[in-house]
Amino acid sequence: MGDAFIRHIELLGYEKRFFPSQHYVYMFLVKWNDLSEKVVYRRFTEIYEFHKALKEMFPIESGDINIENRIIPHLPAPKWFDGQRSTEGRQGTLAEYCYTLVNLPHKISRCLHVVNFFKVRHDDMNPVTDSQIKKPEVFLLPKDSKKNPTDITGPIVLQTYRAIADYEKSSTSEMALKAGDMVDVVEKSESGWWFCQLKNKRGWVPAAYLEPMDGPDESEEQEPNYAGKSYIVQKSYTAVEEDELTLKEGDTIEVIHKLLDGWWVIRKDETTGYYPSMYLQKAGEVNTSVKSELRNRGAPPRRSTIRNAKSIHKQGRKQISQETYRRNSRRYIQNQRKLRGNSQSKANVIIEKNEPKDNKPKAQPAVPPRPSKDLILNRCSESTRRKIL
Repeated sequence: MGDAFIRHIELLGYEKRFFPSQHYVYMFLVKWNDLSEKVVYRRFTEIYEFHKALKEMFPIESGDINIENRIIPHLPAPKWFDGQRSTEGRQGTLAEYCYTLVNLPHKISRCLHVVNFFKVRHDDMNPVTDSQIKKPEVFLLPKDSKKNPTDITGPIVLQTYRAIADYEKSSTSEMALKAGDMVDVVEKSESGWWFCQLKNKRGWVPAAYLEPMDGPDESEEQEPNYAGKSYIVQKSYTAVEEDELTLKEGDTIEVIHKLLDGWWVIRKDETTGYYPSMYLQKAGEVNTSVKSELRNRGAPPRRSTIRNAKSIHKQGRKQISQETYRRNSRRYIQNQRKLRGNSQSKANVIIEKNEPKDNKPKAQPAVPPRPSKDLILNRCSESTRRKIL
């Protein structure tokens, strides 16, 4: 096989590191001609020094002699202080730079300077860390932005969660957990299944088994919405617990509280209860093959079914009883009915504001009752009393 060269360079995102001091490194997936793929980490100051050296090696292609001959892409100089905002905002430019670099003529894209810069180093495989200092924070680019490197919408932060109980996986796509395991969440799904990574393992985990490290608050709607949002049942389910609902495919319901474990509180007429969110679809949405495939999976376990759950937080998740859901939901429905009734009664009352005054009947004065003889003798004048005597 000939000399090694790079087939493709993809910017994955960046890391915020805290040792030996806080700094940022970009993550690149480098694909080589031998079909191997390696992840390397480079600071932007390193990338800029590499860029300056490349321009010196190829003065014609860098436009130093004639600007019209420039084919080496531009790269802005580092700022005096590179913080997270500048690191994040530079990703679009850097992704486009790498794409252009690999597609330059072979004398540039396959030169030793480029090959050596993107080769795996020792610290790429074993980054220098300190166990006493906070571990690096990873910010991955959204999937959509990788298709178009010039349109970077923002990073996705990998949050660390802790397992509160043991979990045995039931399929090859899932990942087993032990109580206390620290996992990084790659993708959060409203279905209650989260895609996580633990060291070199990856798989789906029930969100109910995880809690955030930095506090008891979890990513769910904090308050119920008793107005409700209309959803269509895409898959039937038979209730197992008393506070769950049995529904058939095609039923229309209202979601009043979305919970992160994938079991939402819904309302059917005036009845409320839990139902797997993965079997629901928002009214008006188009059904996709991904959603249909997801519904073939089993519903995730509910938070209330986990045994021996050990939370590191003194304050647990805010829980609302099903009776409270029912009472408040019925109260909301009754208030809406009253409002509709009042609006209809007002609509039936017709006020003719433009009717001429001459056509309106004049109000007749009320005739007072005739006073009694005793009342006249006691209160009237002498002349009036004489008239009745």
